[in-house]
Amino acid sequence: NTGSRCHGGAARSSRMSPTPQIEPLPAGLVHEPLNWLFAEHYRHRQLCRLIERVGTATVLLREEAEEILTFLRHDMALHVIDEEEDLFPLLRRRCLPEDELGPLLGSLSAEHRDDIEQTRALGDLLERALIDGQPPGRDLGTRRLFTDFALHERRHIALENAVILPIARLRLTPRDLHTLGTRMAARRGVLLDAYEDTFPPDGPEPSGATP
Repeated sequence: NTGSRCHGGAARSSRMSPTPQIEPLPAGLVHEPLNWLFAEHYRHRQLCRLIERVGTATVLLREEAEEILTFLRHDMALHVIDEEEDLFPLLRRRCLPEDELGPLLGSLSAEHRDDIEQTRALGDLLERALIDGQPPGRDLGTRRLFTDFALHERRHIALENAVILPIARLRLTPRDLHTLGTRMAARRGVLLDAYEDTFPPDGPEPSGATP
């Protein structure tokens, strides 16, 4: 049912806790894609708290570990695609030279690549913990993988909230936002009303926009 909660982020396995620690997003928010991304960043902060809790616990927190595993492999993966395939290319097209956004986008993309590797490592640790019934952070080195990931992710989303999203609100056109929202919704099985033809044509790209 996509009318109340978005498929991506709301659908949870029957094995999951009946009260998830990471809040689902309402499906209708995808009509406002930049607000969706901001809200998704809040969910990432909830993820970080959960990762720290599970990674430093002396007993296996099974339901929380399952929730983290689901989020890393579904919600976070979709979020990286949203930014890499849609938001960042739109910003490169629309930003002005004085925005000085190119190097930052490159840095954030590199962090996304690192995130993919780190989420795989954390996922493997969580899967192993769920199989053998032992806490994933059984030694200092493993605990550091969890706490370092949470620290890095908090810094990453803080930078995107402080710089990327404000510039996106300033530079992206209504058509850009509709395209962004439509593609994000499609990844999550949500259909948006077809109203693209109501938009006036976009003007010429700003002088100096990055191709």
